[in-house]
Amino acid sequence: MARRDQLGEVLETTVTYLEMTSPPRRPATPAPLGKLAVMRAELPTVSFYRYLYNTVGEAWNWSERRRLDDEAMRAIIRHPEVLIYVLYAAGVPAGFAELDLRRAGEVELAYFGLTPEYVGRGLGAYLLDWAVAAAWTRKPKRVWVHTCTLDHPRALSLYQRAGFVVYKRRVEKVERLVPVALAAPSDGGSG
Repeated sequence: MARRDQLGEVLETTVTYLEMTSPPRRPATPAPLGKLAVMRAELPTVSFYRYLYNTVGEAWNWSERRRLDDEAMRAIIRHPEVLIYVLYAAGVPAGFAELDLRRAGEVELAYFGLTPEYVGRGLGAYLLDWAVAAAWTRKPKRVWVHTCTLDHPRALSLYQRAGFVVYKRRVEKVERLVPVALAAPSDGGSG
């Protein structure tokens, strides 16, 4: 059965903006045991990106990119200054980090997270440190990220432990996405 998202109730959330103006001095989080690989998705398909975005973000009400049509999505994810890195655990996509370099002198950690099956296994700190190190190889003036009170309850503290510092907070209203099941299309046959 197919699904689509429908806007629901309006929620209030506090958005916290964090930044780093120099690379972290502490050692990176070591890889947890197991077969892990981080690979850049160089020309990701829209369907693969939607799988990552929707799977990682559904519990946290990620909605901005769900509203984009395929052409608008493709323009973002295939932009040469948007870098999408996928964490694989034993060959299975376990999460992703998206670095946006489209603003001169800055790298935004635009999206970051794990698929539900891999939350709580120590992979978040590892992937975040990996993404931060990758961002600093671009020699920006700053690396920044934002999170909100709808995100994972430990997201803010994870960013702070990685070395990000809060520089702004604001309250926003967002609409909750509600998945709606759609009937399967009819093939025109009887029965």
